[in-house]
Amino acid sequence: MGASNRNTQVALGLSAFSFLLFLIAFSTPYWLVTDGRLENPRFTNLGLWEVCFNKFQDIHRFFDNRFKGCMWVFEEEYYIIHDFLLPGFYIAVQFFATLCFVMCLIALPLTLALLRTSRDDDRNVVLLLTVGTCQVVGSIFGFIAVVIFGAKGDSRDWMPGWQNNDMGWSFALGVVGAVMLMPAGILYMIEARRERYKRLNEISNRQVSEYGDDYYQDQANAAAAAIPSAPAPSSYFAPEPSRPRRPQLGHRAPSAPAPGGIQTDI
Repeated sequence: MGASNRNTQVALGLSAFSFLLFLIAFSTPYWLVTDGRLENPRFTNLGLWEVCFNKFQDIHRFFDNRFKGCMWVFEEEYYIIHDFLLPGFYIAVQFFATLCFVMCLIALPLTLALLRTSRDDDRNVVLLLTVGTCQVVGSIFGFIAVVIFGAKGDSRDWMPGWQNNDMGWSFALGVVGAVMLMPAGILYMIEARRERYKRLNEISNRQVSEYGDDYYQDQANAAAAAIPSAPAPSSYFAPEPSRPRRPQLGHRAPSAPAPGGIQTDI
């Protein structure tokens, strides 16, 4: 099986737990909630796709509509307050959170295929690398989403009663799920690299066992013999040929003795 070692098992547990947390955060309407201190808050809670009002009326527009209850944020009844309900940062949060969720959905069938694949299969390394990449990219998208919502979600320019609005438990689950996807994906990628080097070592060892050490020694000797030997470079300090010494001043050069004579100078 693909999850037979400890690294893959830890990565599998982290990815399953983080995907479950982000799935709950993605589908629940408690990213922003009122703290309960107001008796009749016009805003109660909000998620990525659902908002709950309590007799809310936009004071900036001359409409008599009072919104009450929980509805989909793209509901047709909300079209008159879409510019207030759907600011740019909120749409960006929905976009990046959706990308994170899509990356998790792509990684899910690949993870199931990894569990059914043997470690000796050539597809094992590819699946490990693909799953890890999807989770790392999904973690980046999810982290961007929670950072934007954390910075702009409870601003005074959006939901009414901003002083009493706090981040809800859905937002907390989204933060934990997005952050935990990163180490899970990194563990998958580390395991893919380890398996790749392990297979390369097995291939090299198999070649050595098939041909033997003598084969590689003969190949090395043949390669060394094929390289022409370069001539030895002449020494820069080569000795010069000897030359006759010049006689010193005040000294007579010894003359050869005459035939039959006796040399007297010592």
